[in-house]
Amino acid sequence: MASYTIEIQEQYDLPREHVFELFADHNRLADILGAPIKRIKDSDQADPNGVGSVRKVGIGPISLEETVIAFEPDALIEYTVTSMSPIRNHLGRLRFDELNGRTVVNYTIRFDDLIPFSGRVISLGLEQAIRRGMKKVPKLV
Repeated sequence: MASYTIEIQEQYDLPREHVFELFADHNRLADILGAPIKRIKDSDQADPNGVGSVRKVGIGPISLEETVIAFEPDALIEYTVTSMSPIRNHLGRLRFDELNGRTVVNYTIRFDDLIPFSGRVISLGLEQAIRRGMKKVPKLV
């Protein structure tokens, strides 16, 4: 198994809480990533998108489930793939900070491939989709 890391940083002239709300809302995340995404299990916390919530990404047999494992309002979201998938040891981490009046989003994804050489293709596709989607954020907030 090979390991892969995607690191993306984007800055916005928008309030941090608004940017966080957009990324935290499983159903609106589809607008950023351009893929079907739907919350299928609510968190037991005050925010239905918090720790323990589950979202389905994709359609039918070409889908996976991600579960939120850390959630700090306006600051942090961590999630992992919790269904069958061609990757293992997945961790997605979004950190929201303020710098000189701007919101800074640091998005990191780490995973190992299960099928030799598939990780490179998955990594490139994911990174391209996320970078393209993060450029849309100012229009979506």
